[in-house]
Amino acid sequence: MPIPTEVVGSLPRPDYLQQAYAEYDSGKISKEELIKLQDKAAADSLSRMQQTGEIYISDGEQRSSSFATYPILDTLGGTGLNENLSADGGQYFAIFDDGHHRQLPKLIRGPFKYKNYAWQNFQKSLPLAKGHSMKQAVIAPSMMYLLYPLSETLEGYSKDQFEKDLIEECEKDIRGCFEAGAKRVSIDFTEGRLALKNDPRNPWTGASLLDRFIELNNSVLDRFSPAERANIGVHTCPGGDCDSVHSSEVPYHTLLPSLFKINAGYFLIQLASENAATRASIHQEIGKHLRRDAKGVKQVAFIGVINPLDPVVETPEQVCESLLEASKHIPVDQLGATDDCGYSPFSIDRKPKHGGNPDFARDIAFQKISARIQGSKLASEKLRIV
Repeated sequence: MPIPTEVVGSLPRPDYLQQAYAEYDSGKISKEELIKLQDKAAADSLSRMQQTGEIYISDGEQRSSSFATYPILDTLGGTGLNENLSADGGQYFAIFDDGHHRQLPKLIRGPFKYKNYAWQNFQKSLPLAKGHSMKQAVIAPSMMYLLYPLSETLEGYSKDQFEKDLIEECEKDIRGCFEAGAKRVSIDFTEGRLALKNDPRNPWTGASLLDRFIELNNSVLDRFSPAERANIGVHTCPGGDCDSVHSSEVPYHTLLPSLFKINAGYFLIQLASENAATRASIHQEIGKHLRRDAKGVKQVAFIGVINPLDPVVETPEQVCESLLEASKHIPVDQLGATDDCGYSPFSIDRKPKHGGNPDFARDIAFQKISARIQGSKLASEKLRIV
């Protein structure tokens, strides 16, 4: 079987869609007008991704506020915030290296319920895929866990009850995607590496939450059969917003042993933007901890061979070489290729390293996806696993 290859999820939103989100927040356009432009961007994403040769195409999350906040509000500006949440007092999700931050709302009362599900967006985009197989990305329960106040208990709504509700909602989100027709579902777990940063500006990162995050993710995954989990992935990266990152200084060896304790079928692992001198040791670490039997499913490591933050397009030959190097330490039947991160996990992202032009960044994204697919074919041929 050739080396499998898969996109993470998001694509840069076109300039017209980013403007539409802002105009919707300010009341200049209606929800219906916003949806029409989301439809337009989603159709373009699906068509162009299909042209790259991607097996499981995606609408690039054009309908989502962000990978992290789609279940609880409609836009990054706060429109449509779930009534049990407050925009004030929430924790930073992350503080990025360029100085900007993203903040989560704060849960103020129970019960916790999603307002929006990923499968609802998937259903809207599926007819636009014209019969092509699709995947869908969802948020991890560990990210939503950060909505509950870190050092207090809400009156009448314990953290234990919150966790039970959270697990129910996350299962519903994933199961709904499969029922709607998704062939693959990947869980975004960028907070895994960030949990090891211990940033004094962001208290939750110093609260030793990684083990709890792993437990929460497995509490959801344990509700799925091995056959289902073979098509449920987990994505890890040091962030990728406005062409900046939040935790790249955290050594991978502190995360990877824990990461593969998650009983998922595959992992999408940022690697292209790592220091070249350390990649071989990371490959070794992946090969060491990747499991052949994770409660009935063989795990596959899709390594990042494309850097979405860099406007320079990798060549297929460079992608091929990255995979050949990885194959020295990762069994080829457990090796795949991916992009380091989603290309724009948040709906408002001007892509500063791309000249502040999201339309240009969007064009570059499809070129990079094509290079990944072509390079994976080259590596498969060289490894004689076509």
